[in-house]
Amino acid sequence: MVSWSELTNDVLQHITSFLPFPDHYRFAAVCKNWRLILKQRCCPPAPQLPWLVLEEESQTKKRKFYSLSDAKHYFIEIPELHGRYICGSSYGWLFAVDIKITGILVNPFTRECYELPPFPAFSKNVDVTTLIEKVPSDYIWGPRDYTFEEMQVGIVWKAILSHDPKERSDFTAMILFGQKNSPAFWRPGDSSWTVVDGPDCRMEDVVCFKGNFYVISAMNELYVVNFEPVPKLIEIGPPIGKVGCPRQTYLMDFDGYMLLIERFCLPTEHELSFTIRFNVIEPNLEEDRLYEWFGIDDCAVFLGRNSSIFVESSHLPTCRKNSIYFTHLTEDSVEEFGCCDLGVFNMTEHTINRFYSTEVFPPLVGSPVWLTPNPR
Repeated sequence: MVSWSELTNDVLQHITSFLPFPDHYRFAAVCKNWRLILKQRCCPPAPQLPWLVLEEESQTKKRKFYSLSDAKHYFIEIPELHGRYICGSSYGWLFAVDIKITGILVNPFTRECYELPPFPAFSKNVDVTTLIEKVPSDYIWGPRDYTFEEMQVGIVWKAILSHDPKERSDFTAMILFGQKNSPAFWRPGDSSWTVVDGPDCRMEDVVCFKGNFYVISAMNELYVVNFEPVPKLIEIGPPIGKVGCPRQTYLMDFDGYMLLIERFCLPTEHELSFTIRFNVIEPNLEEDRLYEWFGIDDCAVFLGRNSSIFVESSHLPTCRKNSIYFTHLTEDSVEEFGCCDLGVFNMTEHTINRFYSTEVFPPLVGSPVWLTPNPR
């Protein structure tokens, strides 16, 4: 019988494909050879549920994560994220902003990183980058009654990628930024963000679907980003759903179907609001029709400041099928009450339950972000 120490490299690589992501760290700790096997990243980890990116520990500076698959917290040293606010995730990469309002795109587990250019002006009257260059390093008050901490959180509402940067170097990063969540994009090699021309209204979400970027407005108007000759938004058809009713709308690529998901909230005391239900609509662009979905079968969807994620629950025993997992929506009262509007909506029973036992009190105003670990 062959001992573990005599297993060939190809067999060891095959074994890693059956291990969940946390076990990759344990695998690497066995011996030097196994650690080298894992560094080659020939096989992805076993299928898993997304992780929740939480706060940075104040003393150790380690980043705190929560794994739904095993209901455990993990504390990981990621120097690139020290003092940075996480404003988005896509393909396992994180968008992070520091106190000087500069951004990076980083894979937290491979440590690969892209420095992002200065963000566009927050509004017509507020150019954060210019103001920061003119104030002392210990000056905490930012432009027009904002602190720099608040600008750090508010400058980018959503950030997504067209592709995994590890697979394609010609990817596009798209953000919704500023007071009205205006779209802007950046590609490797660009010296600045390019703002996409569009209507003077607030945007809610953005998705990359079948090679195109689509944006949904607060009035449920759907736009496609046209990059040539001058980047601009082109409206597609009439408004989708009931205008002005949802608290938040999301766009996502659900296995080749574009979905618009409406989130409805009920206001309570202390300026808090809690999610009460979701509606799922498919805007079929080819047929120019809307279809309401009453379930997502054996799948689960994960919504938040991240690029929306879906997983199949059949091989994930801890996943709640036909459900929508969601994170805290607004920054209101977070510092006092924590991120308390985290839950999972069951589309069969129309009920909401918790998936996380306590409120999240991040050191920076904001909400947790879903992340699919991508260690390759």
